[in-house]
Amino acid sequence: MPTQESPIQPLAETRVLDLSQNLAGPYAAQILADLGADVIKVDPPGGDPARDWGPPFIGGQSPLFQAANRNKRSICLDLKNPTDRAILHRMAGACDVFLQAFRGGVPERLGVDHETIRSLNPSVIYASVTAFGAEGPLRHDPGYDPLLQARAGLMSVTGDPQGPPARVGASVVDLGTGMWTAIGILGALRERDLSGKGSHVETSLLDTSLAWMSYHLTSYLATGTVPGRHGTSIGMIAPYQAFPSSDGEVMIAGGNDGIFSRLCEALELPLATDPDFKTNAARVANRTRLVQALSEATNGYSTPELLALLQRHRVPAAPIHDVASALADPQAKATGMVRPAAHPEAEDYMDVALPIRWNGLRAPFRHPPPAVGAHQEELVGSPPRPDDKPDIEG
Repeated sequence: MPTQESPIQPLAETRVLDLSQNLAGPYAAQILADLGADVIKVDPPGGDPARDWGPPFIGGQSPLFQAANRNKRSICLDLKNPTDRAILHRMAGACDVFLQAFRGGVPERLGVDHETIRSLNPSVIYASVTAFGAEGPLRHDPGYDPLLQARAGLMSVTGDPQGPPARVGASVVDLGTGMWTAIGILGALRERDLSGKGSHVETSLLDTSLAWMSYHLTSYLATGTVPGRHGTSIGMIAPYQAFPSSDGEVMIAGGNDGIFSRLCEALELPLATDPDFKTNAARVANRTRLVQALSEATNGYSTPELLALLQRHRVPAAPIHDVASALADPQAKATGMVRPAAHPEAEDYMDVALPIRWNGLRAPFRHPPPAVGAHQEELVGSPPRPDDKPDIEG
């Protein structure tokens, strides 16, 4: 298992003020922190509400918070308080990146809008993460991952064809928006290297959701046909879904004619030369008969037997794991993605690493997600304010 961590820290001279809460913005800031940036999490009084999204709790904070806030420092400021706002403005004047994820109109009320921060620091990279973007009738509305999965159509193409729409089981809209935000910030930093000018990076949960629907949208715009739910399969490729074994199911990806031919050879089925199944378009058109024939054949093997058979015939296939068995998979263990990390409040803490390696090495876990205001005195010179919880305007 790889244990060494990358000495490459390309953002080591970069300071980020992270005013975001919940998941999308914090995940973007964590990516920058993993790349070496000095990320200062600006908590409101009472802290980021994501800290409380449990049970379970790890070291007193939610797993979601733990997964999006490592390698940061924390100060606690009440931006409705003029003294605290002045502290933030002073820090903003010396930062490289200013990241916020407030609802439309809130940054202006709190004095942390783009124009205000840009006037304090003309070369700053100012990043805005919103639910719906800066235009349109919903530009001032809040938004959360499942709402955007619903609005953009993701739920309409997820789940069993005979069942109701389903939410993707991970917060792909939040995490994806965090990734796009980090990419946008990195591009803006590179542009500043070339031109000396700052810029305004904007992302939204809606844009991310629509991007995840890209080929569904393209297909609809070309054909007028509304895509539906296909369970484990995909409407445009066959066979490309879960098939039954005698004790479970196996995911099989017959993504081209060569793989399909090898699948038929493995299962001893005379389908590869049948005109009804010879091409992908024919297989999609005759999907029902194809799936029935393949299912009858795969059901004669146990899951381990079927996986071994398909591997011998070079047919891409995978077991359908739950979280426990996914972590126990020898290949997952070999990657070093899940690694032990020192956490003062959580014994035997395990961290999920940034999924990138440089020269074979991963970005380091420098320190765990911080408690509210944990670095107040070293950064601001005064202790954090009492732990009151005002109305959150994110």
